[in-house]
Amino acid sequence: MSVFNSMKINASGLSLERLKMDIVSTNVANLNTTRTEEGGPYRRKEVIFEESLLKAKRSIDGNSENRSFGVRVTGIVEDEENRQFIYDPNHPDADADGYVETSNVNMVDEMISLINTQRAYEANVTALNSSKNILKKALEISKG
Repeated sequence: MSVFNSMKINASGLSLERLKMDIVSTNVANLNTTRTEEGGPYRRKEVIFEESLLKAKRSIDGNSENRSFGVRVTGIVEDEENRQFIYDPNHPDADADGYVETSNVNMVDEMISLINTQRAYEANVTALNSSKNILKKALEISKG
């Protein structure tokens, strides 16, 4: 694996973590949303991703193998679980019994997700900087 491949892998990780932070912030912003354009309350969103594989030939025997090339987003899904209802007969979105279906976003869970995402982002930045320093050292060695 070349140093450039490691940089591409880290870059894909940074992009993923940035998207996850955007989704967490959207979830938090819609914590109390009971009516969306689609109808019904806001549903918590989550990023689905997988390892991005690249088929590469081995130089020794010429056979091909799958190599990791970072991560890629496969979708953003809505969480349909943990539906919550509150009793508020005066709310404009209340049903005939006076219950309002609210967003299924839990602030504590979102903050934990945000912290985990920040840590993963920092780890990718550290790895990217290490690759950059290795490349920089290699260039310094080749000068002399």
